[in-house]
Amino acid sequence: MEILYLLIPVSIALVFVIGAIFWWALSNQQFEGLDEEASRILFEDDEVTASAKIATATPVADAPVVKNPDR
Repeated sequence: MEILYLLIPVSIALVFVIGAIFWWALSNQQFEGLDEEASRILFEDDEVTASAKIATATPVADAPVVKNPDR
């Protein structure tokens, strides 16, 4: 029963900490534009840099071919 003297204030303090973090997130507009970020992956970017094109066009060094000795 004496543990309640510790658990109740700790849980109340935890509620205030979580509330403060949530209030900070709301005031800094962390929840704005959630639909834009979710749909961004569905559309292809029109502006692709030249370095990105070169990086995807150059092949990776050829790995040696290992034959399966069991066959």
